[in-house]
Amino acid sequence: MTENNNKETMRFDLTEEELEEVHQQILKERENLFKVFGKWSLLDVKVEDPGLARYIDLTPRIVLHTHGRLSQERFGKAKINIVERLINNMMRTGKYTGKKTKAYKVVKLAFEIIEKRTKQNPVQVLVKALENAAPREAVTNLKMGGVMIPRAVDVSPLRRLDMALRHIAIGAIQKSHKNKKRIWECLAEEIIYAANNNPQSFAIAKKDEIERIAKSSR
Repeated sequence: MTENNNKETMRFDLTEEELEEVHQQILKERENLFKVFGKWSLLDVKVEDPGLARYIDLTPRIVLHTHGRLSQERFGKAKINIVERLINNMMRTGKYTGKKTKAYKVVKLAFEIIEKRTKQNPVQVLVKALENAAPREAVTNLKMGGVMIPRAVDVSPLRRLDMALRHIAIGAIQKSHKNKKRIWECLAEEIIYAANNNPQSFAIAKKDEIERIAKSSR
């Protein structure tokens, strides 16, 4: 009983400054806990494209792994953190199919390279890359009188985001083939090029191609 009383007395004997310091330390630890890979905050990341803002999820999460809980839910992808969606899209080859831990490490290393090169939050760079790489118009085939005719159509925001993520992942994977650069270096390069709207990016080149074909089919 004596020890417990002493502990309680010591706790209540803290000054206001010490209590504030402890409070700030707790807040800092909680903030670090919810950072992407424990390093980058999502609180300051902004989505400038109003069409994509609803579907780019920036909710802080301790672990970027939903275990497929939202796979059967309608528009469930919109509730998955955007970084986890990038990790999932990196599992597109035989080497990484079903190996989320490997894909997780690839994206983490790519983010470190992005931060080193751009001096910015890599999540913000990723969001900018997705905004630039998301096509606004595509082509669909309409059957008219037994003949298939291509027609330009607007692309829904969720599909725009799907296409941008897919093209960034495919671009990084293709660049890593028969290349001395590791896949995380190729991914970082692809994201940086897309964020700068550079046509050297596979995703930007693919978007321009899709929109050019759609323009000719109006």
